[in-house]
Amino acid sequence: MEKKKSSLKSTIAVSLTNYLDAGAIVAGASGLTLWKDYLGLTEGNLGWLNAISANCLGAAIGAIIGGFLADKYGRKFIYTYNMLLYMLGVLFIVFSTNFPMLLTGFLITGISVGVGVPASWTYISENSEIGNRGRNIGISQMAWGVGPTIILILGTLLAPPTGGAESGGLLFGFVEWTAGIVTGGTVSGAAMNVFSSRIVFASLFFVALIAWLLQRRLHESEEWVAMKSAATCETKKDGMFASFGTLLTNRINVRTIIFLAGMYLTWNLVSSVMGFFQQHIYETAGGLSNEYANLLSVGQWVVIILTTFGFSMIVDKVNQRWLYFIGVSFAVLAWVLVIAVGINSLSSLLIFSLLWGLQAGISVQSFYALWASELFPARYRAAAQGIMFFIVRGLSAAWGIGFAYIYGENGEGFAIAAFVMLALLVVSLVIGTVGAPQTRGKSLDQITKERYGDTF
Repeated sequence: MEKKKSSLKSTIAVSLTNYLDAGAIVAGASGLTLWKDYLGLTEGNLGWLNAISANCLGAAIGAIIGGFLADKYGRKFIYTYNMLLYMLGVLFIVFSTNFPMLLTGFLITGISVGVGVPASWTYISENSEIGNRGRNIGISQMAWGVGPTIILILGTLLAPPTGGAESGGLLFGFVEWTAGIVTGGTVSGAAMNVFSSRIVFASLFFVALIAWLLQRRLHESEEWVAMKSAATCETKKDGMFASFGTLLTNRINVRTIIFLAGMYLTWNLVSSVMGFFQQHIYETAGGLSNEYANLLSVGQWVVIILTTFGFSMIVDKVNQRWLYFIGVSFAVLAWVLVIAVGINSLSSLLIFSLLWGLQAGISVQSFYALWASELFPARYRAAAQGIMFFIVRGLSAAWGIGFAYIYGENGEGFAIAAFVMLALLVVSLVIGTVGAPQTRGKSLDQITKERYGDTF
């Protein structure tokens, strides 16, 4: 019983990394217009902010670095220092007065997010009991839903008046009060309004501080310690990238990477677009106002959180192949609805949002996090995830540019984009369902021995 409590406690501490990941993405996207007005940014400037952020290349670069560091120096090494890097990036954003400062903040924050992802999923899996790995991964995944929900609500409450409105969010008075104290009451207009985004990012700084205080107290992964102890008996000392060749030349590893990257990439290409462009799609193709688009997004995140909780309760007890099939089927049905009916009515938008929320709760990312942490040996478990995360986030960044081109300024290419989305999801459905591993109820050591023998 004590071990279960310890496992759950460490899972919650590590899951704050996911909260900060999703929170940074949503905070960045929601404040872009405010920073654009304040700094006089161009669309090209905004493109750079997106490209190097936690949603794209920043996280991709961080993941491949963090994966190798976690395997070389331990999972605890990441938790001892990474949140300090995240806080530094957030402070650059909070105090930005020009575009280079803002860009630097987005880049540092994005790299920190990427560094933490492979270590988090690896640590949770290695620290879980046999019957609770899926549950703990699911709890961790819930933080990806809680982060955007809180940030969206906070951003709405702090929002400045727009479109000729006389008043902004309910807490915009707090924004004005804060700006007055910081600047001595010398700011107004765009310089005043951007304090709304500064406060949202400041909230991430304090959550990161709490996460650092909790995570630096975590014990090192026993599996990593055992692996490292065994490695010291060998005469050859491994460098940080010594296992890189083995990782990419071993046939079992290559097949596993193809399977995991295939199911995750095809799903994430759709999911990343929805994460960044969903409200824009609702407003242009769906015809909703900005207010209603935000409210619909908040409602969808509530569905995601509730569904993810249900997922975490059953994933260790049911056939994971069929659970994966059901989850991605919701995504396929959502885009079939878009193609067959469209989303230019409130009813179709509500059904689409519900289906997409259900699939995001039974998420491909949850299965990816679970299976990726199970299917590789401890010596390069985090590095393997870092490589795949690098590939997925990097290609997602490129696809985001392609989607924007296909979609058009006012959604005129949405029908074509919808067919592409549907095709990607069908591929993810087939790959994941056919290739789902039979790992439920087995220890990580047992899984490794079954797949690799006694050589790892």
